[in-house]
Amino acid sequence: MSGLYLQYIRRALPIKRMALLLLIVALAVVAGVILHGRLSKEIKIIDNGKSIAVRTMGANVGQALDQVGIAVGEHDYISVAMDTPLKLDSPNEVTIKRAIPVILTVDGETRTVMSYRDTVEELLQDNGIILGPLDRYEGVSPTDPLTEEMEIRVVRVEEKFLTEEEQIPYHVLERPNNTMNEGESQIVVEGENGIREKRYKITYEDGNHVSREFVGETIVKEPVSRIVEYGTVPNFITSRGDRVRYSKVLNMRATAYTNSFEDCGKNPGDPGYGITYTGMTARTGIIAVDPKVIPLGSKVYVEVPGPAPDYGFAIAGDIGSAIKGDLIDLFFNTTEEVRRWGVRKVVVYILNEQDDDRWKQNYNPCE
Repeated sequence: MSGLYLQYIRRALPIKRMALLLLIVALAVVAGVILHGRLSKEIKIIDNGKSIAVRTMGANVGQALDQVGIAVGEHDYISVAMDTPLKLDSPNEVTIKRAIPVILTVDGETRTVMSYRDTVEELLQDNGIILGPLDRYEGVSPTDPLTEEMEIRVVRVEEKFLTEEEQIPYHVLERPNNTMNEGESQIVVEGENGIREKRYKITYEDGNHVSREFVGETIVKEPVSRIVEYGTVPNFITSRGDRVRYSKVLNMRATAYTNSFEDCGKNPGDPGYGITYTGMTARTGIIAVDPKVIPLGSKVYVEVPGPAPDYGFAIAGDIGSAIKGDLIDLFFNTTEEVRRWGVRKVVVYILNEQDDDRWKQNYNPCE
């Protein structure tokens, strides 16, 4: 073998070794690719709505997420557990929802909570917040979607019912009493206030009073009217201090007479001397009247206006030819009294029949 041939062999041997090595590496890579393709798993990751698909040799979801550098926070949502094994023969899918900060005010406390939920209502449920039948949201509604830094306030509403008693004032009823004097009155039935219960609805929001609403009332006790009777019988106080009750009052003129011959045309011993038209003995307290104005037998009181004393209680027991209309004639015992009297203006009160006893007590035929 020549030297040139040997030299060729020495140069060709490393090339063949290198080619063999390259072949071996290529076969290993192909084999690795084939093995990876057979042993790797396909996983679809939906991260906050963004979807990516990868193949991984990881055994479970956590390893697959680590492989692609996806971290899941404490408050984030993941659709499957991190240690869930990956399936080789079927697709794997993982959904991640990222929690966002939301400002929540409830029961007097404001705090920031992290939530991946979709709506306001779901966030409250997650945080164990239960709304009462009257509680309400302020500024949001339960179906509103959550947004970052969203402010949610829950207002606690409470209603209480209050009952208050109120007095119902009694009425005063007045009615006439025909047996009582004018100016007099008496209570026949004492009045009594009634009682009314009023109901109010008191509304509190977060413990603070916000409204008071009247809702109704009930009469617990009806009031009893006070009944007062008042007198209707006309009366006056005489100069002697007696109260005189009358049915009629007349303004009249009064003359005076006595049993003298000058006044009656008879002397003592003459038939009918000192006897009036009605058969009564003429005396102080007997007056002559016009029967068309004052009926005979009427009990009266004759008042003299001014400082002079009243003639007083009397009875219409006589008549006279000159006694007509508003003129009466008063009997006196002496001619001197008749002369002093002359003619005067008087007020004549026709007394009530029920005053017979008083008239008898005050009428003195010997005066």
